[in-house]
Amino acid sequence: MKINLYTLLFFVSFFGNAQKDTIPYRSNFTTTELQLGTTLPSNKGFPETGLQKTISLHFGKYQLKNTEEWAYRLKYPTTGMSFAITDYANKENIGYSASMMPFIEFGMFKKKIKGLNFNVSLGVSYFTKSYTGTTFSLNNPIENNNNAISTKVTWSLKSFFYYDFLRSNNNNWRLGVGYFHHSNGHTKFPNQGLNSFLFSVSKQSNYDLSSTRKTKGQKKQALKFEDNLQQFFTIRTGAGLNFLSEQFNDRKGVFTVAPSYGIIFNNTFKIGIGCFYRFYEHYYHYINNSEELIVTQYPHFQLNPVKYSSSLGLFFSGEIFLGNIGMEFDIGYNLFKPFYEVDWKLNGFYWDFINEDGTVETRFVEREITSVYHLKHAILFRAGLKYYLINTNNNPKSNIFIGVHINTNLGQADFTELNLGYVHRFGRKSR
Repeated sequence: MKINLYTLLFFVSFFGNAQKDTIPYRSNFTTTELQLGTTLPSNKGFPETGLQKTISLHFGKYQLKNTEEWAYRLKYPTTGMSFAITDYANKENIGYSASMMPFIEFGMFKKKIKGLNFNVSLGVSYFTKSYTGTTFSLNNPIENNNNAISTKVTWSLKSFFYYDFLRSNNNNWRLGVGYFHHSNGHTKFPNQGLNSFLFSVSKQSNYDLSSTRKTKGQKKQALKFEDNLQQFFTIRTGAGLNFLSEQFNDRKGVFTVAPSYGIIFNNTFKIGIGCFYRFYEHYYHYINNSEELIVTQYPHFQLNPVKYSSSLGLFFSGEIFLGNIGMEFDIGYNLFKPFYEVDWKLNGFYWDFINEDGTVETRFVEREITSVYHLKHAILFRAGLKYYLINTNNNPKSNIFIGVHINTNLGQADFTELNLGYVHRFGRKSR
């Protein structure tokens, strides 16, 4: 999958807020982790790599003291920030990366498997090496061609399962297995992405920063929230960046307007349906400049460049509220995106052909229209983080948010987006 983040919510250090009470639970923890695994080749001729090694440090918060509704509904997850340094065992071509990622961790199958947890992190990474711009061809094979990373800063996504195999009051020893992904969000060619599968061992040390001490006989405060729902309306605008192809590799804008309507359940889970309009600057300039494929195959696009540089569609949206933070995931359908066929063809490849006189000529080969094209043309995904001006736990009638999202065509990155939006909630009803 070709996903990346090039700016991310560095201002998110913790997803939740601890409350001042006397519940006898550890409030905070630090985890030191060693991850070992393999880096998968992203392209033909990808540099050889050895054992990938990652050292990470996590600063986290238990939400057991949190009296906000989202913590109750999500069964009191842990949240925090992780920092990691990774050695890909090829310092000349891939180098090293430094990552910073907010995370949230949930207990899994608590009644059947004690100590099993799922952790998901989304953030940014900085790479010391990136793509050099060399092209592979038959007469010029490149043995160490890193097409995975072409920007210094990338989106980073990590998902891990952890098992606490040795537990005590102050320390947990854990085993983990998971996936680590880096990508630039289609902001520069190439955009193959870097994928790693890893095993880990870690030590989690628990502590409490407050002066509260455990007192014999203390019991956890019982919380109970009444089930509720309310309707909402939201509208967002977005400004993103992407590239068109290897030949058109400068960054240009993608602009979005999207209203949506739906229901919020228990002031924690939001689902909705909406529509969107997008305008792609790259598409417009390619049409307006009478580039080759427009002249030879799509001359009617020049009759209305704005129309054929646009896309229209519908989407379903899901979101989890974590106080001021929202984690959002959308799936959509393009009703109208005519230029994507040109986009697909432009992202073909260069190849060496031998002419009848024996001379070698490098030619561009258009990518063929296949069933994969039709799926990517139709289906889109969108995921990211939002920051709300007013804490969602307060059930504000009106709220404003900013967000950073990655938009994809069936998992292949389309563009990275910064967005601004407004939410209006209607009356809340008990269920």
